[in-house]
Amino acid sequence: MGKALLKRALLLLGTLLLVSALAFAAFSIIPGDPTGSVLGVEATEEQIAVFRARHGLDLPVWQRYWSWLTAFVSGDFGQSYKYDMTVAQLLGDKIGVTMVLAAVSFVLIAAISLPLGLIAARRPGGLVDRAVTVLTQVTMSVPNFVLGIGLMYLFALVLHWFEPEYVPLKAGLWPHLRFMIFPALAVALPKSAMTVKLLRGAILGELGQDYIRTAYSKGNSRDSALRRHVLRNAMIPVVTFLAMAIGDIMAGSIVVEQVFGIPGLGRILISSIGNRDYPVVQAIVVLLASAVVGCNFLADLLYRVMDPRIEGT
Repeated sequence: MGKALLKRALLLLGTLLLVSALAFAAFSIIPGDPTGSVLGVEATEEQIAVFRARHGLDLPVWQRYWSWLTAFVSGDFGQSYKYDMTVAQLLGDKIGVTMVLAAVSFVLIAAISLPLGLIAARRPGGLVDRAVTVLTQVTMSVPNFVLGIGLMYLFALVLHWFEPEYVPLKAGLWPHLRFMIFPALAVALPKSAMTVKLLRGAILGELGQDYIRTAYSKGNSRDSALRRHVLRNAMIPVVTFLAMAIGDIMAGSIVVEQVFGIPGLGRILISSIGNRDYPVVQAIVVLLASAVVGCNFLADLLYRVMDPRIEGT
């Protein structure tokens, strides 16, 4: 198992390196120059030359990438072109805000989808199953930013359950989480619907296996078989799906932040792309990719524990 996990870790590190290289290359070849956004259209040739030399923009792409990569590995994310501060200072608490939103979204996905998937699978074709199926189809078809607008209108403007203004963590843990629940719902609902369908299908597939008929012959009820035998096996594809969905959750969080006015990575990412502030954009892309790669590695560990048959793969 240790050898397999080491190989997996090396593969994930290679993936992360490839992502960083592709992102750096893409930002280097797209049209536009940061000197125009930072210095303005009236900048002189001398000012432009000084700016490009200061930030290494006059060097070949491969040399700039190598300098950035070695600095990034050592914890230096670089200097923002637009703002007179380092990228680490600029991102600061914004990383934490986005991570909290993504974490709350992930918890909501599990809290919503696992009970609904189990309930729907207990009586396939029943009234509850049909209702859950319709609900999941509708939820999957609505983009998360549209859900965010609807949730804000209903719960903030109509029901007044929260104020439509960001509440920072320093105002208190509960006020902060109370606000974050609603944008997290906008991120979580589409993925919850997909997880419900996947879990329901996995449970129904397991219920048709021979070992379940053996469990019935030993006197186990349907609920007992579900609890003792089916759920653990059915959760393996769900765990894999949720790990792969981390990237979508992070991307959805960045989009929903704009709807709810949350000062996370989304706002600074969009403004930095417009300003051609590539060190900031590059750092955000790699940090998000690192979160995805890390969650996939943890998922590998988890489903190897859940299913020893894949221990050596």
